Amino acid sequence: MLTTNYQAGTPNWIDVGTPNVEAASEFYSSLFGWEFSSLGPDAGGYGQFTLGGKVTAAIGPLTEDGARSAWTVYFQSADAEATARAVEQAGGRVRVAPMDVFDKGRMAAFTDPTGAEFAVWEPWENTGLGVVTEPNTLCWTELHTGNSDSAKVFYQAIFGWDVVENSSEEFSYTVLRPAGGDDMTNLGGIMGLTDDMTANGVMPHWRPYFEVIDCDAAVAKAEQGGGAVVWPAADLEGVGRMAALTDPFGASFSVITSASA
Repeated sequence: MLTTNYQAGTPNWIDVGTPNVEAASEFYSSLFGWEFSSLGPDAGGYGQFTLGGKVTAAIGPLTEDGARSAWTVYFQSADAEATARAVEQAGGRVRVAPMDVFDKGRMAAFTDPTGAEFAVWEPWENTGLGVVTEPNTLCWTELHTGNSDSAKVFYQAIFGWDVVENSSEEFSYTVLRPAGGDDMTNLGGIMGLTDDMTANGVMPHWRPYFEVIDCDAAVAKAEQGGGAVVWPAADLEGVGRMAALTDPFGASFSVITSASA
């Protein structure tokens, strides 16, 4: 369960890079009831979404050569420089070297050894998202990768996560939690890419899940706003009803009506 009681290695920020900030902002505002506010010209077109006055996510233009529209999950770091060194030592790549973001904090962006991109946020004035787990906010993070074993070794080296295996004859899933945590501190999971996914062009990536009151209604609204359905809404016993979507510019995310919600 995600909370705003952030600790080292837990998700504390998300943003979406897009070729059209205005149109993408309208899509997410309509879908989740968020309000968008630009951080001004000094922020290079970057802005934030809020719900009830609390920050739920952020958005900005694509800045890296060849970048595609995508959501980025940030994990808390006490020292972005140390995390960058650990990433390189563990076989990852530093895409954006640690840098100050005004007086708000320090960020860095990486690619893990399996090809999935992620980032870290070292909080200063900005301690992270203002609300999670509630309807229309971030509730889960999930790594889709072609090499789950390599990913587990890498992220344990970087963040010290504990991993819990949930496997059956038909399905394999790894739950992630901070070191020494329990079921109430689960922060995300790892799911292997199938051959069909890879054949359809799905690349390794971190996927945010947003809690919604009605999964089917959210899917319909996303389609009306120009989004697309990747995996239609389906029930997973004990977990909830979920669907995978893309926004009008191809950024992937999921919505879920949790069984316990």
